[in-house]
Amino acid sequence: MPEWTDSEEGGVGVLPEKKTRLEKPKLYKVLLHNDDFTTMDFVVFILQYVFKRSEAEAVTIMLSVHNSGVGIAGVYPFEIANEKSQKAINLARAREYPLLCTVEEE
Repeated sequence: MPEWTDSEEGGVGVLPEKKTRLEKPKLYKVLLHNDDFTTMDFVVFILQYVFKRSEAEAVTIMLSVHNSGVGIAGVYPFEIANEKSQKAINLARAREYPLLCTVEEE
């Protein structure tokens, strides 16, 4: 229960100010996984269109996906990471690509 204090003007109760500290939200990585069917051009397109990467960044990430099997498309709060992951998957499915895009805590 809040603690009330009397003010000097007429004894009206006033709540003392409390400083609230907000915690930064946890961040989540959106990962793109390599497969043998999704084209490199399409992965670059996804990185530019969904994840707002420059062409140079998109190519670098795409090569990471191609060479090591997985690449980080971006790091976001959970809701945004999940939304971007679903958007990438939906675009891939619409073009009949089996692109796997997952979200994991950073």
